[in-house]
Amino acid sequence: MAEAVAESILKLNNVEVMYHEVILVLKGLSISVPREGIIALLGANGAGKTTTLKAISGLLKHEDGEVTDGSIEYMGEIIHKKPADELVRKGIFQIMEGRRVFEHLTIEQNLIVGAHCVKDGANIKQRLEMVYHYFPRLHDMRNVVAGFASGSEQQMTVVGRALMAGPKLILLDEPSMGLAPMLIKEIFDIIRVLHEEQKLSILLVEQNVKLALTIAPYAYVMELGRIVMEGPSEKLKDNPDIKEYYLGLTEAGGRKSFRAIKHYKRKKRWLA
Repeated sequence: MAEAVAESILKLNNVEVMYHEVILVLKGLSISVPREGIIALLGANGAGKTTTLKAISGLLKHEDGEVTDGSIEYMGEIIHKKPADELVRKGIFQIMEGRRVFEHLTIEQNLIVGAHCVKDGANIKQRLEMVYHYFPRLHDMRNVVAGFASGSEQQMTVVGRALMAGPKLILLDEPSMGLAPMLIKEIFDIIRVLHEEQKLSILLVEQNVKLALTIAPYAYVMELGRIVMEGPSEKLKDNPDIKEYYLGLTEAGGRKSFRAIKHYKRKKRWLA
């Protein structure tokens, strides 16, 4: 990863995050996102993945959280004390989990909200045309109220809304959540094309580990607020711990139950 680190757009250096001044969630977290690269951040629920994204995007303070140690660098600048709106203007955009559209607004109105920092009307129109190029279905539905759109159409809308902000770095949280397998593939194919054509840097949090390791060439694995494993995705796919705990496969190739995996992990932490 040495080459990627040298060209990083984002670096987290020994970051600690605390909520309500008492709950330590991130514990010395260090990760790096290469310029124009995709990095996957993997881990079970409660590992601290979403907190990591909020620490980068400046949203922690809205939940009484703060970075209490370490630093977050974006394009060489320390940013972890800057407000979220300033970070959006600098090119950082977080796409929250759960397809958070403004349900009472139309699809097109939702998209235009993403360009709230853009003052040039011609530029907004140009970005809107770009979004419709990548998501032609949204063009057909531009006057439909977003609350009546399907799950995949809402996910396209929030990704399109991010594009309207002109991002350099997208923090993408669980884009496959609640979608059917065929629709998940469609969303990830579009994300891959956007990355290649728009030269976006992407930090991807995703529960679908197999899919995440397919789209991201490098990944970090989190557990209880720490990085416990990292490496090229091809090597992680073959790692027995990844196979067993995240892909649900034993060394013999059989599938373990989710309950058995959780029991083993609890026992392992108790013995540590």
